[in-house]
Amino acid sequence: MTPGNNGASTPEDDDPFGYLYADGQANGAQPPSGGYGYPNSVNRVRAVGSRQYGHQSQAAPAAPYGQPQQQAPYGRPNPHYAAPETLPGGPGGPGGPHGHGAAQRPAPHGAGGGNGRGRGPNTKGLLIGAVAVVAAVVIGIGVAMTTSDSDDDKGGQAGQSPAPTQSQSAEPTPSGSGSAGSRAELPTIDAKALRLGGSATLASDVTGAQSDGGIYVANLNQPGASVTWTVNGVPEDGAYTLFARYSAAGEDQSMTLTVNGKEFGNKLNLGNFARAQDGDFAKGWTETYAWPTLNKGTNTITLSCQDGDKCNVLLDQFWLKEGQVKRS
Repeated sequence: MTPGNNGASTPEDDDPFGYLYADGQANGAQPPSGGYGYPNSVNRVRAVGSRQYGHQSQAAPAAPYGQPQQQAPYGRPNPHYAAPETLPGGPGGPGGPHGHGAAQRPAPHGAGGGNGRGRGPNTKGLLIGAVAVVAAVVIGIGVAMTTSDSDDDKGGQAGQSPAPTQSQSAEPTPSGSGSAGSRAELPTIDAKALRLGGSATLASDVTGAQSDGGIYVANLNQPGASVTWTVNGVPEDGAYTLFARYSAAGEDQSMTLTVNGKEFGNKLNLGNFARAQDGDFAKGWTETYAWPTLNKGTNTITLSCQDGDKCNVLLDQFWLKEGQVKRS
């Protein structure tokens, strides 16, 4: 073996590209029989356009040389080309995330977006409505409280009834059961029908009494003077309101009230609610009340001048209302 000749089985025989060189051709190197110039490669020669992706179809015949390939009319897809977005399930195909079914569906009106064009829920309108409702409730409560306070204050005004005389230490809550017209009329009595005791006498020289003939009871300002009312026809046991119409002038007065032989609680308040000047009994006519408990049937009520009482009043009438009320 010489340096210029290595004999058979030289590297040129193993070189797949040895046939490209002059010395390889001189030594008999031949192109390989496989495809693409590689040993043992598979020759998969296909006509242009015959390879398909995604579905089976036959290759379109090539146009003759020099003649342009026929194009599809404008607006129609080329039958030899299928874009990925037109394939079923593709990104732009029917049913895909960007297909015609989703792209052509209009967005709901009023849906908010990042561009600021959408409109969210009308929270401003709801807030205004809620504020209006709260304001209406607050105004209603204020009106109710003002009306209640106004009614309670009337008891201390001129010509109105005072706080009731009662046996309990705490003032009971007034009841509406004795409202005018809601019950049958209970007994009433004028001055001339009362049984007089002590120095008490009948008179009519001061105007303003509502008893028949303008008659009233006078001279009650002596100890032992009294008037007694025997009440018949009380419908049932329970609480009642005893009203008294009288006249006081100058200083407030108070007398002892006895119900069925028992002294009833505090003194009967006979205040000068009409604000009449001393001696002006014609201007001093007013009313007071107490809340006694009466028995069904007959009861005895006595108003008397006892030691420590102030009895300088003129007495006009007595009457009853069922329940504990403040107005006759």
